[in-house]
Amino acid sequence: MPSPLWILLSIGVLAIAIALLYQRAGTRRDARTIPPPGELVDIGDGRRLHLHRAGGDGPSVIFDAGIAASSLSWSRVQPLAAAFARTYSYDRAGLAWSDAGRGPVSAGSLARDLHALLTAAKVPPPYVLVGHSFGTFVIRMFAAEFPAEVSGLVLVDPIYASEFLTMPSPGRRRIAGGVFLSHVGSGLARVGVVRACLDLLARGSTRVPRGISRAFGSEASSTLDRLVGEVRKLPPEVWPAVRAHWSQSKGFAAMARHLRSLERSAAEIARSERPLEIPLVVITAGSQPEAARLEHARMAALSSAGRQVISRHAGHWVHLDEPDVVVAAIRDVVDHCRRRGVTESSASR
Repeated sequence: MPSPLWILLSIGVLAIAIALLYQRAGTRRDARTIPPPGELVDIGDGRRLHLHRAGGDGPSVIFDAGIAASSLSWSRVQPLAAAFARTYSYDRAGLAWSDAGRGPVSAGSLARDLHALLTAAKVPPPYVLVGHSFGTFVIRMFAAEFPAEVSGLVLVDPIYASEFLTMPSPGRRRIAGGVFLSHVGSGLARVGVVRACLDLLARGSTRVPRGISRAFGSEASSTLDRLVGEVRKLPPEVWPAVRAHWSQSKGFAAMARHLRSLERSAAEIARSERPLEIPLVVITAGSQPEAARLEHARMAALSSAGRQVISRHAGHWVHLDEPDVVVAAIRDVVDHCRRRGVTESSASR
C-alpha cells in the first residue's frame, strides 16, 4: 500500500502538471484571441518590441508608459492625439506584447532601446516625447542622448531623481519588497495562479485573489487594490488584454528589473540634466504634495519654453483621470513646434 508521503507527492505533482497545462492553454488562447494592435519590430539584437501607430499627419508623438505599464495605458489619450499628430505608443522589453528583456536595465539603456525601435520602424524625427511616471526618466534620457531628434517634451506626473538618490531606509525596503514580490508573481504566473486569480476578479469574485494577496502582507494587498482601480479606468475593451499580459511571468520579471533600476536611473538623470531650449510641459497631479509640486516647477524651469500644469482632479495616473489635460499639453507642444518651423523635413536637412 502506498505510503502517505508518496500519495501527497503524487497529488502535488499532479496539481502542478494540471496548473502548467492550464497556464499553457490560456497563453495559447490569449495569443490567438488578443493579437497585438501594432507591429513587432526587431530592434537589431534579436529582440522585438511592440509599436502601435495611430494617426497619419503631423509630427511624431511618442508615448512612454509608467514603470510596469504598457502601451495600453495610453488608450484614452492616443486616439485623441492621433487627430492632430502621428502617434506611437510602445511596450518596453518584457511588457505586454514585446519580447522578454535581458539582464539589468536603466533609463539610459531603455532610451537606447526606444531609439533603436524608432530607427528600425522608420519613424521620422523630430519627436515630441510624452512620458508618464518612470517613462519620464526614459524620455528625458532620450532627449539627453539624442537632442537633435527631440522637438518637445510632455512629462506626466514625473518621478524625479532626488527622491531615489536620497531615499531613506523605509523607501529602500519598499523597493526591495517590490522586487521580491515581482519575483513571487513571476513564479505564480508560471503555474497559472495569477491567471486563475485574474479570471476570478474578471467574474467579480474577489475572495480568493484578496486572500492570496493578503498572504504577502497588507502593502501587497493595498497595492493590488490600487492597481485594479487604475486598470478599471481604462476603456473596458482593453481589460482582457491587460489581464492576459499580467497572466504571463515575463511582465513580473520586467517589473523587478525596472524597480531595481530606479537608483541607477535616477543617477543617470541627475548627471544628464541641463538647460533646454525646446517646449516642455510638466503636468502635476492635484494629489501631489507641495514638495513634488515644487520639484515639478523646477523641472519646467529647465526649459526657456517650459511651463507647469496642475491637473486639479487627478491622481498619479493623470492620463486616465483627466486625459483631456494631457491631450491639451501635447497639442500645445505640437503647435509650439509648428510655430517654430520644426518639421520632419527641417529636421532631416
